[in-house]
Amino acid sequence: MYSLENYDYELPAELIAQEPALKRDGSRLLCVQRATGKIADHYFFELPSLLGEGDLLVVNDARVVPARLYGQKETGGRVEILVLDHPVRPPKDGQDIRWCLVRASKRPKIGSNIVFPDGLIGVVKRFGEDGLVQLGFEGKHTFNYVLKKRGCLPLPPYIKRNSNDRQLDTDRERYQTIFSRFSGAVAAPTAGLHFTHDLLKSLQSLGVDIVSITLLVGHDTFRPVRVKDIREHRLGEESYSVSPDCAGAIERAKVEGRRIIAVGTTVVRALETVGKRKGEIAAGSGTTDLLIYPGFSFQVVDALITNFHLPGSSLLFMVAAFAGLDLTMKAYRWAVESRYRFYSYGDAMLIT
Repeated sequence: MYSLENYDYELPAELIAQEPALKRDGSRLLCVQRATGKIADHYFFELPSLLGEGDLLVVNDARVVPARLYGQKETGGRVEILVLDHPVRPPKDGQDIRWCLVRASKRPKIGSNIVFPDGLIGVVKRFGEDGLVQLGFEGKHTFNYVLKKRGCLPLPPYIKRNSNDRQLDTDRERYQTIFSRFSGAVAAPTAGLHFTHDLLKSLQSLGVDIVSITLLVGHDTFRPVRVKDIREHRLGEESYSVSPDCAGAIERAKVEGRRIIAVGTTVVRALETVGKRKGEIAAGSGTTDLLIYPGFSFQVVDALITNFHLPGSSLLFMVAAFAGLDLTMKAYRWAVESRYRFYSYGDAMLIT
């Protein structure tokens, strides 16, 4: 149960979705019942028939920052950076200092400059762990101005794009959920990508309530697991916020015995963090590095909507904790055999 090798599965490369479905809710939906072990094929637009009056749907309203930027070293070599720090109030004067992941043929030296569009210069300040580089940005425009104008959405590495790909324009819309409001995430809460406004109206007309939390997805969520015992893996901290309205709605639903349905692993992590720390769902904000794996006692979430995750990933650990390892791997084998589409732009699961 705790061995990393238990979370491996074979996935043909052609099942890794490179583009979103033509319609958001046109994705397939694999339904898994924990109590019976039953697995059934559906489409996401059928969700209203699978939920019931009184269910409370909790979504993540984080918005992805266009945090990938391209530049050149002083020697002319091409550099790609992924900006990881996105403070609410960046400095008005002086260098704007941020931690970044830097991809180049050779790591730039401390004190060297990276030249970006619109006169922006990134000065290499120092190196951190796991390949992180701290850059100090300066120029005639603010760093946020250049990032907003020139930045690209940081698609996961398994989605193949080049800088001139026409699909990038589609990505700007489809790699954001319709709930997205609060900027700062470096990856999308992908379970929410399947929802449309019409689907929400259908759910609400049936008596399904919908509230939102914010969890700003960080790059550490996708950090490769390099330990044999999954309990030894460590996640980086991610910021979350639960509003008074959301906390009140969840507490009322729990008292009344109604289901709390998390849209995505990010919602699970935020809600279970609050529940574990406070013994109830209370409004507030903070950071979480909660790693959920089999044996975890869920206090808040009753059902989960989630995409299909990478082998040996912390996200797969969480799904196995919720559905059970055997049933999870059975469902994944079913999905592979049935040619479901995997990962961020792929299909979804509903686990009840």
